[in-house]
Order: sequence, then C-alpha cells, then structure tokens
Amino acid sequence: MDAQQFIPNPYIYSVEKGKVSWQSPSNIALVKYWGKKQDQIPTNPSISFTLNDCKTMTSLTFTKKENDGNFSFEVYLDGEKKDSFKPKIETFFKRVESYLPFLKDYHFKIETHNTFPHSSGIASSASGMSALALCLLSVEQQLIDKAVRSVAPVSTKASGVETSGKKASFLARLGSGSACRSIEGSLVEWGTHPEIEGSTDLFGVKYPYEVHEVFQNYQDTILLVDVGEKKVSSTVGHNLMHGHSYAESRFKQAGENLSALKDVFKRGDLDRFVEIVESEALTLHAMMMTSLPYFILIKPNTLQIIEKIWAFRKSTGSKACFTLDAGANVHLLYPETEKDKVLQFVQGELVEHCKDGKYICDSVGLGAQPIIENEE
Repeated sequence: MDAQQFIPNPYIYSVEKGKVSWQSPSNIALVKYWGKKQDQIPTNPSISFTLNDCKTMTSLTFTKKENDGNFSFEVYLDGEKKDSFKPKIETFFKRVESYLPFLKDYHFKIETHNTFPHSSGIASSASGMSALALCLLSVEQQLIDKAVRSVAPVSTKASGVETSGKKASFLARLGSGSACRSIEGSLVEWGTHPEIEGSTDLFGVKYPYEVHEVFQNYQDTILLVDVGEKKVSSTVGHNLMHGHSYAESRFKQAGENLSALKDVFKRGDLDRFVEIVESEALTLHAMMMTSLPYFILIKPNTLQIIEKIWAFRKSTGSKACFTLDAGANVHLLYPETEKDKVLQFVQGELVEHCKDGKYICDSVGLGAQPIIENEE
C-alpha cells in the first residue's frame, strides 16, 4: 500500500457552497497502540472495539473563497466558538492538504457535538477527527461526482466504497492515530501484522476473520473516575516511547497478543480474552510509569475499581474485565448475557468511586454514519 493512491486526479466539478454532516464513534483498544513514528505511523499494531453511543456529530459548512494560500475555518463545540481547537485542526489540514487539494479554496465552519462529556477520558480525538475526515471526504466527492448533493453526504457504502472507506481512515489517522479505527466496526485492526490479511500502517481495516457470537453486542460500561483534562497529552506519551528501555519488548508483546486474539475471537475464549485485555491495559500504564520523564494517569479510585472487578469475577464467575485508555477512567467490558448482573454490581459497588457517581453504558457498534440534512 502506498499513500500516493489517495492523491486525487484533478477535480471535474466546481461547488460554490454546501453543508455535510457525519457522526462517528469513539473506540476502545483491546491491544494498545503506544508509540508512533513520523506521519502518525504506529510502532505496533492494535485492535479495538468500535463503540455505538459515544460519538461525535460534526457538520461542515463550506463556502468558496479566493485561494490566498491560507486555510480558513472556524470551530464550534456545542454552539460555542472554540479557537483553542484551531491549532490541532490546522496541523491536520497541513498533513492532509496533498490528499484534499481543495482545502484552501473554501472557508469552513466546523460545528461539533459529543454525546459524552468533553475531556471525560473517552477518545474524543478519535471520534472528532474521524467525523471531520468524513465530512471533508464528502466535499471531495461532490467535486468528483456531480450527482452527489450537498444535503446528502456520501456514505462509505456509496460508489467507490472501498477507496473512500480506506481514504477516510487514512485521513482520520493523520488527525489522530486511533481515529482511523472509528470509521468501521465492530472490530478494527490498525498496523501491519503478518497474520492479519490486508493490515497496514496507513489505515484501519475491519477485522477479516471469524468472530464468535459471544462478542456480538459486547458491552462497555465506562466508569468516569476523572473528567478533567489529562496532565500529560497522548502525543507527549507516544513520543516518550522513543528510546524507552522496554519499548522493543512492548512492541513485540503487542504483536503476540494480537496473534493470540485471533484464536480467542474464533473460539469465544473469554478467559483468555480477559487475560490479554487486562494485561494490555496494565502494560500501557507501565510504559508511562517507566518512561523518562515518567508519569501516572491512574487515580486511587481507578485501583479501587480494578480490585473490586477482580473480586467480583472471583466470587461470581463473571467474565467481566477492565481496560484503560491513557487516563484514569475504567472501561468495564462484558458479554451482553451478563448485562443485568454487571450493572447491579456497578450500581452497588463501583459508582462510589466515580466522579459524581457518573458512568456511561455503551456497546460495540458498526462505525460512522452520514447525517442527512433536511432540504430547505
């Protein structure tokens, strides 16, 4: 695979203005990606569950302007202008300009809304950047295909599905690495792995092999331990893997765990699934604690929740397990058949460790979807 495939031919049509909208979910990694090379290339492969309800809705209004060599855009979150978001989006635009050469021809109004609290530890960069990438790809489709209307953005199931789906994931990756895993569902792999057909560092791919029915509609209850801004950004954390004493061993471990999950997914081996997923979560934070400079993102309540999950599993035979992103919040994963008893456990024992008693119930989903705007 070569990134050159995503550079378009000269556009055929001109579009003066329009509006496109997409909703895209967050995702939760089972095998973690930690450490990256230039151009958002991962140092190890990863795989994630795509979530269903934790998502970002983004509308992109675009108006033709004179190409003065500058990007022109404004950003709103929940109706409030957010100039603090602009540097990251400008960096994204610079990275994708050669693949979307119309960017300096338009002024963009980006309006976004999350279904989950901002800075809650849920990967808003993944959902947000994937939604924005899809909106921009919908604009490009209008410049390529006159039949595409601004009120009806193309979906990844429209003509050119394979190319556009790959390009959407490719573009999203250049905004936020994990965003490339939010385009499709319910299991998406990212990063070259010799045992995953079609795998590549350039974009996420839908997991191509058999998945046992026990993983259908898998549940994710997100326990909100800390809803503030992280003290260390993920970008800084990724960069600290350069020269890390345990980096090469970690990258090897991630590949081996992904190999092991192939058999787990096929046979529905939940005991092994629990073991791999929890080990991955703890290893991620071990890398943070042993980097230079070192840092700790988990909180005392994170550890209290983990201890209680272990005790619950031992006493009940439950297959519930935890995973963590680069933060303090706990993702409690479990089969749908255990939903009632696990939620009783959450309400009875875990909410006391959550900030203001808050948690979010979610499940695996199918990926991004277009939002059809009403014609005026």
